[in-house]
Amino acid sequence: MKISFLGTGAAEGVPAMFCSCQFCNEIRKSDFSEYRTRSQVLIDGKLSVDFPPDAYAHSLRYGADYSSLEYLLVTHSHMDHFYAHDFILRGYKYASLIGRKLCIYGNEEVNKVFCECTAREMRGDVAENIEVKVVRAFKQLVIGDYRVLTLPANHGTAEEALLYYVERQGKGYLHLCDTGALSDKSVEFLAENSAKADLVTFDCTFLDAVPRAGTRHMCIEDNMEIKRRLMQAGVADGNTRYVITHFSHNCRPSRERVEQVSESYGVLGAYDGMTVEI
Repeated sequence: MKISFLGTGAAEGVPAMFCSCQFCNEIRKSDFSEYRTRSQVLIDGKLSVDFPPDAYAHSLRYGADYSSLEYLLVTHSHMDHFYAHDFILRGYKYASLIGRKLCIYGNEEVNKVFCECTAREMRGDVAENIEVKVVRAFKQLVIGDYRVLTLPANHGTAEEALLYYVERQGKGYLHLCDTGALSDKSVEFLAENSAKADLVTFDCTFLDAVPRAGTRHMCIEDNMEIKRRLMQAGVADGNTRYVITHFSHNCRPSRERVEQVSESYGVLGAYDGMTVEI
């Protein structure tokens, strides 16, 4: 599987859209290699985990061809992870797709947001080639030639945010982004369903800062605790690679600083446009 990290920033991006702190002002003077757009992971060019407002910019900068996108796994309905309005452009005079289908998987709030955002401008001939499928946590799905396991994210109570394990041809990718600590039940579910992660992506919103109790995101020490539990359960092993991503501007995630933390903990620090193959 080819895993492309198209966006590696938290909701506000880096530099943050409305921020005038010293760090953001310094980053604005840097080149694009220091910028972090909103989170998106593209697998094999045809399965995306989340679809942020920056998805169009990702297609321009990294050559992502969304006409080949067949499946979209949405973690939750927040705007920085699911910008549904763009899908009104998937057909009619805006795009020549010749009936190619797109299946969007997400919770009930994702379905509601899709309906709300597309209600005024969605044409029937565009809608007929997009299907939104509502899914719950602790399910196993067959999506094309992918096996997908769904897990609950620790990301508030307003909706059941989701995490995903994606497997194809014996290779496994575990996406743990926009979440706090992983529950014991989730680790058990992965183990019981023979999940073997070759690559794990961690939410590392706070980088090496210690988050407040009860937060919906993680820092590197939280990531290391989950790594320990995954290895103990046999979901990960000595060959598993780990990526940290989804950085807030508050942790000052310059490329240099992220690389320093990554080297200290033996993980890969994601940057916009980074690709890993498993």
